[in-house]
Amino acid sequence: MRNRWGILAILFFIRFTIAFQFQSVAAVAPLLETTFGVGLADIGILIGLYFTPGIVLALPGGAIGRKFGDKPTTVAALVLMTAGSLAMALTETWGLQMAGRLVSGAGGVLLTVQLTKMGADWFAGKEIATAMAIFVNSWPAGVAFSLLVLPAIGTAHGAGAVFLAVSALLAIAIALTALYRSPPAPAASVTATTSARLDSHALLAVIVAGAIWGLFNVGFAMIFSFGPSLLVERGWSIAAAGSTISIVLWLSVISVPSGGYLADRTGRPMMLTVAASLVVALLLALLTRSDAVVPIVVLLGLVSGHPAGPIMSLPARILGPETRAIGMGVFYTLYYAAMMLGPAVAGRLAKWTGSAAAALDLGALTVLACPLLLWLFQSITARRPQPA
Repeated sequence: MRNRWGILAILFFIRFTIAFQFQSVAAVAPLLETTFGVGLADIGILIGLYFTPGIVLALPGGAIGRKFGDKPTTVAALVLMTAGSLAMALTETWGLQMAGRLVSGAGGVLLTVQLTKMGADWFAGKEIATAMAIFVNSWPAGVAFSLLVLPAIGTAHGAGAVFLAVSALLAIAIALTALYRSPPAPAASVTATTSARLDSHALLAVIVAGAIWGLFNVGFAMIFSFGPSLLVERGWSIAAAGSTISIVLWLSVISVPSGGYLADRTGRPMMLTVAASLVVALLLALLTRSDAVVPIVVLLGLVSGHPAGPIMSLPARILGPETRAIGMGVFYTLYYAAMMLGPAVAGRLAKWTGSAAAALDLGALTVLACPLLLWLFQSITARRPQPA
């Protein structure tokens, strides 16, 4: 296939499987608690384990892809993800569930880095913003689809069937990889990238940007990681809780690109990010204290996607071509560290308080920290000339 929009559709579906697999634990968390005799703290650790390999693999991920090629790296990552899901489907001990989750996460990290590079290769200089907005939306779409489908499968056939369903979707992704082709004019490589070093201002700015993206995503993840458990505590069925929380993800498919459009049109991306973050934090706090679940969930979906584009653009404001690879590695390392620790801490808080509401309150606090960190990022960049 040589049509770049067709290629984007393939990349969208493959990245969709990462989100689908990530959410497979949270989507059936109450079922896993019953099956394995664990609590919310253990579920939080299992959710966060998916991102643990990112702390180690985010930096060398791009180099691995360059060494072995796009398609071989993509297939290898999908095979790792499939192996992890099969291990979770076929084992009956909690320790092996954790091992399978780690293996899946390693594949997911490699795939995330590789797919981002492949998408940029096809759209560099040609509608890159539109393409990346569509590409990024594969994550909320995958999570939402997981919340819709997997609770019903788990309720009817058990936890093992949930992970077998994930494996089946991954098998389709492996088959689709055969249709991928490299672009006719491959992007020129920057030989200095691997050896370039970040100056102290750039390094600090990228660390802060990664922390902003990580903390915002921790807050967002609390909605679909612990939201279903919160509703089950209130007497909802697993399927009803999952489908209701999935509304956030389906609406964010619209709010992510619309947020980027608004940021570009108004020329005030930072103001939009601050305003949206404050609203999201307020809605997260209200979700644990109000019975108006559906209106709050709808508002979360309409607002929560707006900061994604502006936050993801932060590294580009400080990184030049020669430092982009290492800088994005640092950025993603912070993101994965936050996404590993966030669910684990949230699970502990939920266990300590006896309710999943504590996890969503933690999410409200992490999102509330983003405007402060954004001010810090602005202060750092103001002291350093922007790259050419």
